[in-house]
Amino acid sequence: MIKTIIFDFGDVFINLDKPATFRELQKLAIKELPEDMLHINKEYEMGLISSESFISSYINNFSSLSHEGIIAAWNAILVDFPKYRYHFIKKLAEEKNYQLILLSNTNEIHIDWVKEKVPFFEEFKSCFDAFYLSHEINLRKPNSDIFEFVLNKHQLKAEECLFIDDVLENTTAAEKLGIHVWNLEPTREDVIDLFTTNKALF
Repeated sequence: MIKTIIFDFGDVFINLDKPATFRELQKLAIKELPEDMLHINKEYEMGLISSESFISSYINNFSSLSHEGIIAAWNAILVDFPKYRYHFIKKLAEEKNYQLILLSNTNEIHIDWVKEKVPFFEEFKSCFDAFYLSHEINLRKPNSDIFEFVLNKHQLKAEECLFIDDVLENTTAAEKLGIHVWNLEPTREDVIDLFTTNKALF
């Protein structure tokens, strides 16, 4: 029986346009990101470097980028947060049938955008029993240690948890630990259909 539901954030609650950042960089004559920059992106998601260092790395590597330019390109991935999904999780929280946890790979610049653009973000955040962002806990999916952190922190049994994420490598990693998963496909599925899509688990 499922007792805890662990949700991703991007493309589960907030809509993303994942190729958008690279499209914006291409407009600035940046055709590809070298391996060291991809590594910096991951370090930034894990909170291992500051926003200032992250932005400086891009500006130092690409002369066509300004401070404002990299922030705009970086945030281009973020589209909108449909309010009906907030109402869904709010109702789920009020019913108190499940422990609710959010577990997201993200970063300070993205979260600052969300705080500015989504007026109900704090209310959304308060719906969860725990709210873990990769840059705040220095852990990142799909590494197994981020799932082990959540299981140990809350003394959870993997077989009593359902993890929802749109990225297959993330749900695969969680499944290897015995966690039930829903690899949500955002072009044809919606988190509000949680119980109809996964009715066998409930």
